[in-house]
Amino acid sequence: MIPIEYVSFNVRADRTHYVAKRFAKYFSRRVLDVGCYEAPLRALLPAGQYVGVDMAGNPDIQLNLDAAERLPFADNEFPTVISIETLEHLENLHRMFGELVRVSSEYVIVSLPNCWRDARRPIERGRGDFAHYGLPVERPQDRHRWFFSFGQARTFLTGMADKHGMKVVDIFGTEQPRNPLVRFVRHLRYGPDCYSNRYVQTVWVVLSKQDRPG
Repeated sequence: MIPIEYVSFNVRADRTHYVAKRFAKYFSRRVLDVGCYEAPLRALLPAGQYVGVDMAGNPDIQLNLDAAERLPFADNEFPTVISIETLEHLENLHRMFGELVRVSSEYVIVSLPNCWRDARRPIERGRGDFAHYGLPVERPQDRHRWFFSFGQARTFLTGMADKHGMKVVDIFGTEQPRNPLVRFVRHLRYGPDCYSNRYVQTVWVVLSKQDRPG
């Protein structure tokens, strides 16, 4: 069971401020934000320190991440590379993960959502829908390509760290705050793994190249 932090992101700005504060020690030099959309983190970092890439919104560099074979940067160009709840939107998730590693000289920070959490209740009820999935008449602009649980996301991130020879220096989940007694009872009922798949919202990881072999 990895550590859990209890936070609420009522609007996107809440998540941006959380990222800026939680990972501040990794943002002392240039930062590449892959999948930045409107690039809200730009305003929270010193001028000239931030570069955002995305296919829409307000990036510094516009790039179709799902079609790109490579990010338009040199190897080890940015001390820190972040990709916050972006990879699940990309068919080329595995290749893009490798690109995050390639252009980072020190750290890669990634978050992935727990898709099971939002899908669980509509599926149990047999009605309703959940964001980023379904079959709308009009083609959606914002859609997930992958459907996975918290446990699968955690295994993927640690497995990709091993694959690319990186060290996991921090891994944790975030969950909406709730009554501690309710949380305790649910832990007893479901056990740690099932509880995380049902209720934990996001898994976050910080990977380091500093202890990479070779």
